[in-house]
Amino acid sequence: MKAPPFAYARARNLAEVFELLERHGDNAKILAGGQSLMPALNMRLSSPELLIDISRLQEHAGVQVKDGHVHIGALTTHAAIGESADLRKHLPLLADAVEHIAHPAIRNCGTFGGSLAMADPAAEWPACCVVLDAQIMLASKSGTRRVAAQDFFQGLYATALQPNEVITEVVIPIPGAGYRHAFLELARRRGDYAIVGVAAMAKISGTSISDLRLVYLGASEKPVPALETSQLFVLKGFSESALKEAQQTLAGELDPAADLYSSVATKLHLAQVLTARVMKQLAA
Repeated sequence: MKAPPFAYARARNLAEVFELLERHGDNAKILAGGQSLMPALNMRLSSPELLIDISRLQEHAGVQVKDGHVHIGALTTHAAIGESADLRKHLPLLADAVEHIAHPAIRNCGTFGGSLAMADPAAEWPACCVVLDAQIMLASKSGTRRVAAQDFFQGLYATALQPNEVITEVVIPIPGAGYRHAFLELARRRGDYAIVGVAAMAKISGTSISDLRLVYLGASEKPVPALETSQLFVLKGFSESALKEAQQTLAGELDPAADLYSSVATKLHLAQVLTARVMKQLAA
């Protein structure tokens, strides 16, 4: 397989990026880590006239903690997220999730912002951002706007990102005391795309559960917050009877699509299995 012909430009700053996007519009694609875009080009699933390489804009990479929030630059690699002591301290959910992303070679090149812009329904970062109430910063020639993760992901590979915008960073509030997290997914082989997965966070006090957030990946065209299922556990606590009721409720909240390896029924069953595991992990 071979990519179609395209022009290439390496941007030195965001101003150059905005100028190129304005000039070429939908015919241009942003190249960051390239771990999703290059395979798409090689399989002729995408055929832009111009690739705008932003990989050298390293001022938009890295992790910072300030004013009760964690700021993650869009060009921060998956590997750097896994290695960040600040993230392991303040947002351990991300540190746990990164181990499920593909393989080391891909984690060393792929970027946080690139994954969010791609919006693959089986990707880990979109679900994590939704469960953590992340704000995604989008920049264009006219300025910067902030979009909640819940609103950013709009469908299959569809986001709120406009053709003239780029993701610059993600801002995530640091959870308060008493919050616990869990991330689980199931795949055919380690490193494969998830069949289904769940990112979870809850405030636990003794046997009381509050502010429970269960967000599923691989279960629809975008990350799915299971609001009714979460509320059931908040009202009834975690028990075998509550779990059985929650699993039935969950089946009505998810809308997975069958693929070459898994039927809809299989994906729903696996989501129910993961729900039991993640709730036991949170309650432990």
